[in-house]
Amino acid sequence: MRWTCILLLVCTLLRLSPDIHAETVPPPPEKMLEAAKAITKITGVAISPLLGTGAIGAYEHFTTPKEKRYWYANPWYWLPALLLVVLVAVKDAFGATLPPGWKKPLDVAETIENKVSGLVAAGAFVPLVASIFGTFTQNHSTSATQPMMLAGLATINFSALLNIFTIPLAVAAFVVVWLVGHVVNVLILISPWGAVDAALKACRTSLIGLLAIVHAINPWTGAFLSLIIIVISYFLAGWSFRLTVFGSIFVWDFITGGRHRFKPDPNANWMFTARRINKVPIRTYGKLLRGEAGKLTFEYRPLLFRERRTLTMPEGNYVVGRGLFYPELMLPEGEKSRSMLTMPPRYRTHEEEIATVYGLGEVRDVGLLKGFKAMWNWLKSLFGVGTKREPVPT
Repeated sequence: MRWTCILLLVCTLLRLSPDIHAETVPPPPEKMLEAAKAITKITGVAISPLLGTGAIGAYEHFTTPKEKRYWYANPWYWLPALLLVVLVAVKDAFGATLPPGWKKPLDVAETIENKVSGLVAAGAFVPLVASIFGTFTQNHSTSATQPMMLAGLATINFSALLNIFTIPLAVAAFVVVWLVGHVVNVLILISPWGAVDAALKACRTSLIGLLAIVHAINPWTGAFLSLIIIVISYFLAGWSFRLTVFGSIFVWDFITGGRHRFKPDPNANWMFTARRINKVPIRTYGKLLRGEAGKLTFEYRPLLFRERRTLTMPEGNYVVGRGLFYPELMLPEGEKSRSMLTMPPRYRTHEEEIATVYGLGEVRDVGLLKGFKAMWNWLKSLFGVGTKREPVPT
C-alpha cells in the first residue's frame, strides 16, 4: 500500500511537470469538486450497492444530458433497482412481526442480492466514477509553455497511467466499506429476531441518508465524511471479512440443502470460533481435530490463505448444542454454557454424529430451539395431543 501511494504521488508530480521548466497550474476547481463528489458516490454505493446505484441513477437521469449518462442512469436499471429496495423495506417492516425464522429465506435472498450488486458496482460503477481522477493529468500549462508544447515535449498525457493506480485504490476503498455494510446482512442471518433486523437496517439506511444530506449541503464535507467512513472500515476489514465468509457459507448451505447430503468427517470438521479464544478472533474459519493426548485443537489460516496455525482449545467437558439454524460446540460452566465454536448450517441434524466423532457424551437443545420445544410440549399437553390415555380403574 505504501509503495502504491508513492507511485501515485510520482505519477501526479509527472503530470504536473512533464518538462522541468514548464509552468503549470493545478486542476480547475470544477474537477476538484467532481473528485469530491466521486469519493462520496463510491462510499455511498459501497454501503448499500443496490440503493446507492439506483438513487444515483435516478438523480442523474433527470439532471444529466442523455449523451453523458452512464448505464446506471438508464430507467431499465434504476427503476427495478429502487422497486426491489422498496420490496426489501416492506419485508423488513413486516418481518419484525413474524415468528423467528419465517423470513430467513428472504434474508438469504437479500444477502445474495447484496453480493451480486456489490460485485457489479465494484466492476462497472467504481471505475467509471473513479476515472475523474485520471483527468487531473491533463495539462493546464500557461502561455509560457506554448513553444515546448509545439515541440511535442509537453503533450504527454499520463491519465491512463494514473488510472492504473487510482482505480484499484478506489475499488479497494469500495471493498472495505462494502464489507462493513454487508455485515448487516450477515448479522440479520445470525439474528433470529425481526426487531433486531429492522434496527440494523435502519442504522445502515440512516448512514446513507446522512451522507446524502451532508453531500447535498457541502460536497467537500461529504467527501471528508466519506474518508472517515473509509478509514474506519479499513480497521474493521478483518472482522468484516470473517463475518462475510460466515455469511457466504451460511447462504450456500441454505440454498443447496447441504445437510441432506452431508456426512461429518471422522477426523476433522469445519467450524467458526464463536468468541475470541487465546487471541484468535471471533468467526475465524478452521478445522476442529483431536490432537495429542486427546485434546481438541483448532487449525486455521488467517484470511484463509496465510500460514496455517493451531489453537489448543481450553480444557473442559464440551457438549454439542442443537440450535434452530446451526449447531454449536459449548463449554458448560455451572448452570450456564459458553458457546466456543459455531458449526455451519449443514451440520444441523448431525449433532449426535459430531458428539461421537469428538467423544462428547451429550447433545443439548439451545437457544430458540429449546424455547420452541418447550412451547410445543406445553401446547400438546394443553390440547392433549400425543399424551397416553391412562386406563380407568374398575
